[in-house]
Parts: sequence; structure tokens; C-alpha cells
Amino acid sequence: MVRAVPTPLRILAWVFVGLCAVFLLGPLVVVVGVSLSESRFVAFPPNGLSLQWYQRVLASDAYLAAGWLSLRVAVLVTISATLLGGAAAVAIHRRKLPGSEAMGAFFLSPLVLPTIIYAIGMLMLWSMLFGPVSVPVLWLAHTVIASPYVVRTTLAVLADSDPFLEEAAATMGAGRMQRLLLVVLPQCTPGLAAGAFFAFNVSFDEAVLSLFLRRPGMTTLPVQIYSELEFSPDPSVAAVSTIMILITIALILIIDRIVGVQKVASS
Repeated sequence: MVRAVPTPLRILAWVFVGLCAVFLLGPLVVVVGVSLSESRFVAFPPNGLSLQWYQRVLASDAYLAAGWLSLRVAVLVTISATLLGGAAAVAIHRRKLPGSEAMGAFFLSPLVLPTIIYAIGMLMLWSMLFGPVSVPVLWLAHTVIASPYVVRTTLAVLADSDPFLEEAAATMGAGRMQRLLLVVLPQCTPGLAAGAFFAFNVSFDEAVLSLFLRRPGMTTLPVQIYSELEFSPDPSVAAVSTIMILITIALILIIDRIVGVQKVASS
């Protein structure tokens, strides 16, 4: 028989959850509040409400160019990381390749490598072998750090999948490609969707790699935000941050519409 949870412990648990919510959501509330302020300086609570900072951001060539570059790179990284990470996860899960466990550790290794170390190494290696950096270099570097998320979420889904479905499809005469497209991929869909979501956000928000692997005229949105904070901080930075928050919420809604957030969360 399970004993009832003592009332003091319940209160303590609710207090803990409330504090976590404050520390997680409090900064977001401040950012949104500052972005709606009429003041020319960063201040909270806002002195009056205005959309002038959103208008300034949407009329700024620097912000628009940086946002467009970040969006392009993030979309390319999402596609490449999903394809690479999904294929790697399927191969590792089947354990038909020699050294599959070592391969799994290799694909997850970027998660434990400090980003700044990788950024310095990538910059030195590319400059030594190929010369100046470019957008494809940024795409490649972001793909390396985003792929482990796809591998991890897809492996989590495949671990709970039914291994006999593919055998049944083979018994019914399905070829290798038919089994992959009609049996394996539908089972991987929640993990691939979750991994693609993480890959997009990791690339779109990545600042360290983008800071090292850049040249004049190639500035991503996070780097542009840091530049504005360094030289002339004003509520336009909060407006850009709020737009990025809205993009993340929109992605969650799209995934919920296509796959379902419950399936993605379970991965």
C-alpha cells in the first residue's frame, strides 16, 4: 500500500516548482516587457507601451541581413543534421556495423566538447587548409554540433520500437528500401521531428561558432545582438529576442500540428 505524501513535503514540492517557474519564465517576461517599452533605455517595468522597437528592428538592414543569414543556415543545418543523424541512429541501433558502440560515442561526442574549443580548432583547421571562412563552413560547423541531438532523440524512439515489424514486412516480401521507407522511418518520425527542432534552435541561437567563423558581411543574428549589447544597448535587442522566442513557439505549434508534442516529448 502506497502511503500518502505528507503535507509539508507537498508544500515544499510546490514551492520548488514555483521557484523553478520563476527562474525559467521570469527572464522571458522581462525581455518581452522591455521590448514594449517607450523608453530609449533598457528598463523594467516598462514606462508606457509601444511597438517602436519592433518597427526599428524590421526596418534595420543589419538585423534583417543577420536574421536572413541565421535562418538560411538554420534551415540547411536542420536538413543535413536530420539526414545525417537519422541515418547514423538507424545504423547504430541495428548494431550490424563493426564498432557500432564506438560510432554512437563518436556521434555524441560534440555534446561534451566545449564549443569554444571546437570553434577555435575549426577556424584554425579551415584557414590552414582552405583559406577564408564562408557560409558553407558555418553550415558544416553547425551541423557537427546539431547532429548529436538528432542521433539521441532518434535512438530513444528506436529503443522503444517493435523490432518484429520490419521482420514481418520482410516476410511479406518488402524489399530493403520498402522496409526503410514504410516501416523504419514512420517509427523514427517523432525522434526525427524532435531532433530537427533541436537542430534548428541550436543553429539559430549559436553565437560562439558564429563569432569565430565569420568575416565582414557575414554576421548572424546572435552575433548582431551581442554587438548591439556591447556598443549601444537599447530595447531593440529585447524586441529581436522576443521575435526569436515567437519563432520557437511557432515551431512547437507546427510540430504539434504535424506529429504531436506528446510523441516528440516522449522521445
